[in-house]
Amino acid sequence: MMKTRLNRRALAALALCTALPLAAMAQAKDPVRVGLVSSKSGVFAQQGEEVIRAIQFAIDEANARGGVDGRKVEVQIADDEGTPDAGRRVAEKLARDGYNLLIGAIPSSISLALAPNLERWNAAYFVVASKSDKITGDTCKARVFRTNHSDAMDIAMIGEWAKGFKEKTYASLAADYVWGRDSAESFARSVKAQGKEVKLQLYAPLGTKDFSPFIAQLKEANVDAIWVAETGRDAIAFVKQAQEFGLIPKTRLIGHALIQNFMINATDKALEGTPGTTGYTPDLDNPRNKAFVASWKAKFNRLPTDNEGQAYNGAQVMFEGVKKAGSAQPADVAKALPGATIDSIYGPVTMRAADNQLVLPNFVGRAKMADGQLRPVIEQTFAPALMPAASPLCKI
Repeated sequence: MMKTRLNRRALAALALCTALPLAAMAQAKDPVRVGLVSSKSGVFAQQGEEVIRAIQFAIDEANARGGVDGRKVEVQIADDEGTPDAGRRVAEKLARDGYNLLIGAIPSSISLALAPNLERWNAAYFVVASKSDKITGDTCKARVFRTNHSDAMDIAMIGEWAKGFKEKTYASLAADYVWGRDSAESFARSVKAQGKEVKLQLYAPLGTKDFSPFIAQLKEANVDAIWVAETGRDAIAFVKQAQEFGLIPKTRLIGHALIQNFMINATDKALEGTPGTTGYTPDLDNPRNKAFVASWKAKFNRLPTDNEGQAYNGAQVMFEGVKKAGSAQPADVAKALPGATIDSIYGPVTMRAADNQLVLPNFVGRAKMADGQLRPVIEQTFAPALMPAASPLCKI
């Protein structure tokens, strides 16, 4: 009888030992699968390269520390070619392949093309560069989170900043798509409210190589300053030709996302002294940003650019959503982030629940020499309290 009991106990112990590895495997956490959709080609290729580099850096950093909430981060990268059709196509493939935490597109047109499809794709999307107010306005979606500044945030800041402008007459040149048109119209409203005049508003199609017809009209308008909302290779072409044809430095440019690092680098010293909005610089004085800048510099032997800082911040917000959800599933992450406070490279920030917009300080800078290079340097910081309330058109 005793021998039978011992045998039963031995068999039970053996069964338990055999089951333990299986139980451990069952409890292993699912990886965080990131679908990195950005531009490797097209108008936004230079910005896309920076975004891809920064998000890959954030992923490598997270994995070196044991993952996100103990989950390994995996990534697949796809070229959106800078167009909504290509962006939607490659994003859907990534999501259906399981890489359904999407991030990385540059233009608002692509972000707006992805947003309506996220539930159908079982995906969530993190905006790191697109500024259109529609993203957090009438087309807002519960699975879309913007981690950069919106047009409305920039324009609210510009409204305050512009009170000190000495110029009385303005023109604008903007990219002919959602972001550019939103920017130019918002700027016009802002300066007209101060009794100033916008004499000319021009819109250049994406991919414009010859800006001479636009420059001729801007010169003929004979204004005091020109609001410029161009981006990517188009912006570089415009600045070079504006200098070549004598538009600048005679007429001052004021930039919406114009004084970005890659544009300054590509136009020699044509943008030196130009004021404009800037979404991030390595000068932000908080522990999280200092650690990021030190790690980046150790790897690349240079400071992070504005696009790189903003993209890295977006990845950190995504990872924070995974931690708070205790899950890498898009639906769970999307439920965990609204209202959450996050320790970011901007300092402590909140994801506003009403429209999934990250509440950030905002900055005006100038292209000038610092750290031995011509780059954006912050001249004024505007508190998050300045940003407008969430749009009543957003129904999340």
